[in-house]
Amino acid sequence: MSFSAVAEESQLTVISFGGATKAAQQTAYFQPFDQRGVGKVIAGEYNGELSKIKAMVEVGHVSWDVVEVESPELIRGCEDGLFEKIDPAIIGEQSNYLPGTLSECGVASYVWSMVLAFNAAKLTQGPTSWADFWDTKRFPGKRGLRKGAKYTLEVALLADGVSREELYKVLGTPEGVSRAFKKLDQIKPSIQWWEAGAQPPQWLVAGDVVMSAAYNGRVAAAQKEGAKLGIVWQGSLYDPDHWAIVKGSKNKALAEQFIAFASQPEPQRTFSSQIPYGPIRQDALGQLPADVQQQLPTAPSNLAEAQLVNAEFWVDHGEELEERFNAWAAR
Repeated sequence: MSFSAVAEESQLTVISFGGATKAAQQTAYFQPFDQRGVGKVIAGEYNGELSKIKAMVEVGHVSWDVVEVESPELIRGCEDGLFEKIDPAIIGEQSNYLPGTLSECGVASYVWSMVLAFNAAKLTQGPTSWADFWDTKRFPGKRGLRKGAKYTLEVALLADGVSREELYKVLGTPEGVSRAFKKLDQIKPSIQWWEAGAQPPQWLVAGDVVMSAAYNGRVAAAQKEGAKLGIVWQGSLYDPDHWAIVKGSKNKALAEQFIAFASQPEPQRTFSSQIPYGPIRQDALGQLPADVQQQLPTAPSNLAEAQLVNAEFWVDHGEELEERFNAWAAR
């Protein structure tokens, strides 16, 4: 074996979503892993589409090793044979991890949350629930929602009094879906739809909306820059992003080493201190300062008020519900 072949083998291509998350991954995972001397991370980014991975696997020319994927894509990709099965032994004692963070083809990287955010500078008394989000008399003005069925139908039912425990049971029935759209009808003229995660904090700061559904990390970043934004954790929807290994990766063993490393308490703690997404390990949380913990979706008090997004549900019903949503929104 020539030297160049050895050098090539010890490179690991890790693809994630870019932006502030990638910067935090660089500090917490990529650089410290490089320093261990077992392999060098070549970091790239993509938008989460499975099509590119599918094309690679189908032609048998796999140039990516580890990819960051959202929960529904992990399930779909695993079912379609796009990802390697991960040996659970690599991540150690499973009871250290939050529920929903370990699966056949993936290990979660972090947990993010869709929360209700508001401009505390404009509202002396802020909302405390999604029911308040619907109260246009007490809180007049526009409110922001993500332009899509996912998360939007959930919050509509929560606002209508459905309990977190019953949420997907209700949404899994035709009556439940109709109930969610009927609830959305009540505030449709007041909704300003957003498509990019950067929009809600910008709109809140500018006063374009009085409150909005938003990604918790985006709100925290705006707070760090001095924006007086508040977060309501009650009724928040949390979801992990995962590491998966592309089927046919020539560096599977190194990829597993990387995932095992990124799942240790220390790198997890570093990641969550860079960006307010929750660590997947219970023991990493306690190592963070109290003020940082309060901003994380996985802090016990925030988690107690939250609901895990049901990825299986969205894999099964996403297409039809998004179609119905688009038709409804266009009316």
